[in-house]
Amino acid sequence: MELQGKVIAALEARSGVSARGEWMSQDFVIETMDSFPRKMVFSVFGADRLQRFGIQVGQLVNVSFDIDAHEYNGRWFNNIRAFDVRQVQQNAPEPQSAMPPFAEPVQASIQPAAPFTAPAPVSDPDSDLPF
Repeated sequence: MELQGKVIAALEARSGVSARGEWMSQDFVIETMDSFPRKMVFSVFGADRLQRFGIQVGQLVNVSFDIDAHEYNGRWFNNIRAFDVRQVQQNAPEPQSAMPPFAEPVQASIQPAAPFTAPAPVSDPDSDLPF
């Protein structure tokens, strides 16, 4: 999945040591440029990726990410992990939103209907109907 937005926050990096060795992770928050902006927090895992992406607050970026969920003590949590972050050129056209924009209201000209007039009775001398 992909989402484009402006980086509005870079949270403090976390690091530690696991059975596989040292690790580093950092979370970032982006805000979309839609008419109704949305925010998303995503994680970048690995010191090499953090250095390669070079994410800075204020940048317009395109984030490619995977979404996964995990359970802990009977509760479920989402994990949004970026596998690619690219800076977007400021003069590039903005991408279209996933949701279509609202259509402009259309002024319809409504003409009143002609008044109803009952058809004239037909008199048929050969008819055996009582009316």
